[in-house]
Amino acid sequence: MTSQTIRDPLKDHLLVRIARASVLHPAGIVALTIWIIANAAVVILSGGSLPFDRPAIAGLSFAVQVAVPSVELLEVFGLMGVVYAITRKRTPPDMAARAPAKATAAFETFGLLAYAMLAQAGGWLLGPALGYRPFSFHIAGTLFGTSVPASPSEVWTWMSYNFVMFAVIPYLVFRRRYSATQLNLKSVAPRADLVLIVIIAVLESAYQLTTFPGIFKLTPHALVLAVPLTFFVFFLGTVLPTMVLIYAVLLPRYLKLTGSPTVTVLLGGLTYALMHVVEGWSLFTTPRDIALSLILVFMTYIGPGMFKSFVTLRTGNAWVHAIGYHAIAPHVIIDTPMIDKVFGIS
Repeated sequence: MTSQTIRDPLKDHLLVRIARASVLHPAGIVALTIWIIANAAVVILSGGSLPFDRPAIAGLSFAVQVAVPSVELLEVFGLMGVVYAITRKRTPPDMAARAPAKATAAFETFGLLAYAMLAQAGGWLLGPALGYRPFSFHIAGTLFGTSVPASPSEVWTWMSYNFVMFAVIPYLVFRRRYSATQLNLKSVAPRADLVLIVIIAVLESAYQLTTFPGIFKLTPHALVLAVPLTFFVFFLGTVLPTMVLIYAVLLPRYLKLTGSPTVTVLLGGLTYALMHVVEGWSLFTTPRDIALSLILVFMTYIGPGMFKSFVTLRTGNAWVHAIGYHAIAPHVIIDTPMIDKVFGIS
């Protein structure tokens, strides 16, 4: 038996392939290093306490609050493993082929990112101009709660603005030139994708219900009214904007430009975090608060954004993450109590 015969099985070992595509990949090493530095920066800058209005986790110790993003990231990696195991016999679609030539892809990518940032800045200005808080991809109180809930008019305005600016306009512009398949909006394996959606939704819902059990406190009457309302509000306000802007349009172009699934997953996560840069709990009063806000926004959202990228690359279908890992969990699971309070349903 030669040394070559011994080494080849190791090269094909699943764990080795996963490691090479993630933590051993140059981009993965850089990302891990930045993650460690970011955690250290939070500890140093915070001085032992975080100044944010996040009632849902305010009762947790400082150490646990700092550790939450890392724990969430580990859960994301575990869910990625489940998705990989389920889809291992499927041939991932050639998503790069769905994007145009590199020059056009680069132009469209940077153009759309510039538009998205301008549209987000418009939300930061529009909200206060109407007497609300700045708009981002989440309404104030999403996921972490808030001591000052949004008003119904604030919710409707936020939802309408995001739906038009980040879903309708990008969709109409790109749908004129690209098919639904090229935009990752048409499944090539509907039954397999449906099974994957159900499995992801069940697993993620179970995880969210153990960490945010507030929905269990609602009465049956409140649930009947608040659950569909929550689904509708967040589906239009953040799920469709996320799906169209990032995972329908940008993701194939990221893959075309980089040629690397690993880098594409990271870019998808970074873009998702970038679209949440101003959260309802963010503070921009001092340099320290600005730094902590930006660091924790990116640490909070890069993991979920990476998972959305990963599952879209595996299936070529952006609807899988939108339904299985966004609309139901976390938003219906976590944010139904908030919507119940905002609209005075109970």
